[in-house]
Formats: sequence, structure tokens, C-alpha cells
Amino acid sequence: MDPELEAFLPLIPKADLTDPVTQRKNFAELATSIPVPDIADMEIEDRTVPADPEVAVRIYRPHRARGAVVWMHGGGFVMGDVDTEHPWALRLADASGAVVISVGYRLAPEHPFPAALDDTYAVLAWAAEHAAELGVDPERIAVGGHSAGAGLAAAAALRARDQRGPRIRFQLLNQPGLDDRQETWSARHFTDTPWMNRDTVTAAWRHYLGSAPASPYATPARATDLSGLPPAYIATAELCPNRDEDIDYAVRLLQAGVSVELHQWPGTFHGSHAILSAEVSRRQIAELAAALRRALAE
Repeated sequence: MDPELEAFLPLIPKADLTDPVTQRKNFAELATSIPVPDIADMEIEDRTVPADPEVAVRIYRPHRARGAVVWMHGGGFVMGDVDTEHPWALRLADASGAVVISVGYRLAPEHPFPAALDDTYAVLAWAAEHAAELGVDPERIAVGGHSAGAGLAAAAALRARDQRGPRIRFQLLNQPGLDDRQETWSARHFTDTPWMNRDTVTAAWRHYLGSAPASPYATPARATDLSGLPPAYIATAELCPNRDEDIDYAVRLLQAGVSVELHQWPGTFHGSHAILSAEVSRRQIAELAAALRRALAE
């Protein structure tokens, strides 16, 4: 493990998704401890997107933005909202120059699949229809997210392709949760890694899937055809249960003719980029923004 990250291990609480209500509270407290950059010239607006039910979004508009990303927070499908994602959405908008539409999707287990995906897709369709209002090119709309949110972004890309929905320019997938089967080496062996481990992942998928059968829109790694999907940037953490399923997905995208940039971050663990004092964390965050900036500028 990166020594700058290892120094923080005693301060990292265990994630226990068996009690979602308590864990949401703990997650929110952690989020408020992350410093928020002071960006005076960023326009930030809370809105609701018409859907059934309406979806809360927070929109970050940098000056002279050309493109936008529909962005989903992490939290194992169980935790998080636009407030917990605020420090990251703000940084992403500032560093990439893109409009960031942070989605407050419904959470499991109260709202299992497909609720979160339906919310995500509704915001994607709204963003495409309201590109002029957002001040962006409708041909420069991406999807992205952290962890479970990245899994939702990948699922939205599959659904948009299959349903001939909004054209997606790019997928920005940071440590995505893609496969409920947990059959990869990293999923089977990382039982005591910080924050996210096999037990945590198992609980997250149980809450999210509920009684629904696993399908490609719930767990994108189950999709048999990955052709025709948008180009992707996929970032993985070395000590993360999701690592190998993410690498496998990247390889399968490549084999299906989809352009992929894959970055495996050595010495990191799931969500360790939140430790901003570590040099590797700053590089991870900068890389995500740079990948989005490149994709929407081309």
C-alpha cells in the first residue's frame, strides 16, 4: 500500500451495510470532513428533473463549458446524495471545464433496482433535451461516477445503446461496481481491505438487487455484447474487490471495438482518493478531470 495512504488506516471506519440508515449517517459525516475548494466563479444550482418520481440534481456550471457529464455518486447503492458528492463534483467541474450534473438517485434497499438506473436515465434524457439551456453541445454529453455510481453510468450507456436513447460521448468510470457474481480473484480474496471488501460488496448487491434477477442493466458485466458503446476511461484501485471485474470489462470493451483508457493505480484502495494529502490521490483526481476534458474537447 502507498505509505501516505497507509498512515490513515487507523482513522478509516469499517463500512457496515447491514444497517443502511446508520451507515448513511456515518457516510455523510465523513463527507463533511473533506475540504471543499473555494471556487468563486462556479455557478451551482439545485434543481429537480421531471420524472416519476422527480429526481434531485445539483448542477455545476464552469464558465465557457462546452460539454456536460451526468455524474453519479458512490456509496454501494445504499449511501450518498448530492451533498456527500459535493466536494468531488465541484472539483471535477472546475478541473475538467465541463458542466457536472450530480444525480441524487434513489437508494436501496428502500428503492432497489431499477430505481437508481431509472433516475440516472431520466437525468441523462433531460440533459440531452436541455443542452441549450445548460449551455453545452448536445453531442458532448458524458456519463460517469464513482463506485456504484460508475456502475450506474455503465448501465445507462448500455440502456441508451439498446433503446436508441441519448447519444453518449464518453464513459468516465472510477472503480465501478459491475458484477454481482464476485467470481474474480480480487473479489474472492480481498476480504479485509479498507472501506470496501468482499462482505461490503455482497451486502451492497443484496440491497440493490432485492428480489430482482441480475441483468446487464443491473450488473453491466453480465452484458454479452459490448459493441457500440461510448469510449471509456476506467480507473481501478489495486487493493479493491472491484479491480479485476473492472479490468475484465475494459478488455471486453476493447475486444468489442470500443476505445478504452485503463488506469490501474498501484498502492491504492477503494475510495482512497478521498485522502487528499496523498500525492497519488491528487494524481487520481487530476487524471479523471483530464480524461473528461479530453473526451469532451475532441
